[in-house]
Amino acid sequence: MTPEYLTYEKRAYGNDHDRYDWSYSKLRAPVRPEGVADVTAFIVVPLEFFPLNPSGKPFKHPGAMVTPYPDLRHFSTRDYGNRVGIYRILEALEAEGLKAVIPMNGEVLSRCAPLVERIKAGGHEIAAHGVSTDHIHYDGLSKEEESAYIEKTLELFGAVGITPTTWMSPARNESYNTPDLLTRAGFKVCLDWEMDQVPVAMKTETGPLTCLPNHGELNDFNLMHTKRQSEDEWREQILESAAFLASEAKTTGARVFGFTLTPYISGLPFRVRALREILAGLKEKGGVEVKTASQIASAWGDTI
Repeated sequence: MTPEYLTYEKRAYGNDHDRYDWSYSKLRAPVRPEGVADVTAFIVVPLEFFPLNPSGKPFKHPGAMVTPYPDLRHFSTRDYGNRVGIYRILEALEAEGLKAVIPMNGEVLSRCAPLVERIKAGGHEIAAHGVSTDHIHYDGLSKEEESAYIEKTLELFGAVGITPTTWMSPARNESYNTPDLLTRAGFKVCLDWEMDQVPVAMKTETGPLTCLPNHGELNDFNLMHTKRQSEDEWREQILESAAFLASEAKTTGARVFGFTLTPYISGLPFRVRALREILAGLKEKGGVEVKTASQIASAWGDTI
């Protein structure tokens, strides 16, 4: 390792970047926008396209194929999520009158047209999720290459009459340039980051990008697939998060948190009971509301 490897021009007290101001949560004045509940949860339901033979550049997406080509077992499991599991999730949400934010790879739109119409009819927010899981944003791309990824994504959405303003990167991975390129392309909200318990206005070359705390530790893939936890543990962790934040909000101000429902994970039959209990528990919990990403960004407005 050369000495230059440890040299980073932005290393400083607090953040090692200048995208947003650094401060301790406990030292900030409580913020409670008018009409906002103690806790607002947003539910992220990603719809992804996984190529059967991914390039793996610069790394394989966490949900990508595992065994040597052709990995039909994992490919068909992901396909199950987009053909079967997602409908169970939508039905569970609609039974409780809840709306989710649904990031979609551009490659999914033409492959799942009836599903897209169902999501639109249900009043859920459709967000952009890049071109596919094999189009990872990372610093090895030039600005022109990464910009082309974003433009291709918008082209695929425009072909079906959708203009998304919320973005989540494939694998939630970014380059140093991603925030600037997103606002330049018209995006207002980003679901890649999780640095706080409130929305954060990220500085970009063309105005602020609202980042909502989308917590990977509550992601169903992480908890039940990677960490091998049970459905009941998953349910209790999400509901405990909401309960704790509601108690904390009395002194710290309104709180926000997001969690992910992956169709080929949460949409499996033996997990639907826990899913329904999570959604019912959030709805029944006093001081907690469920909103879409754009709704949260709009409600917080200039207080961010």
